[in-house]
Amino acid sequence: MTVDERNGYKNTEVIQNLILENRQKLSISGVVDVISFDDQVAMVDTELGLLTVKGENIRINKLSLDTAEVIVEGDISYLSYSDKNIEKSKTSIISKIFK
Repeated sequence: MTVDERNGYKNTEVIQNLILENRQKLSISGVVDVISFDDQVAMVDTELGLLTVKGENIRINKLSLDTAEVIVEGDISYLSYSDKNIEKSKTSIISKIFK
């Protein structure tokens, strides 16, 4: 059993690349949509989950949904994936509590 299998990730046929150059330019493939972005945070929906990019002077330099690619530029200090299913279940539990 691989580490990914122990962590609940299944081997998918999706290939996604993240290329970070000098913490200034991040090229992302396998992009479904850009959820939101400002000068400090960009949230990108990918085929492997929600990717959060944090830093300073963040900007979307290239967005091509035809080729499923995005280029984020700025002073990048943080990258994190979150699972789409986990985010949905957290929202539904919180909404149930406050009803």
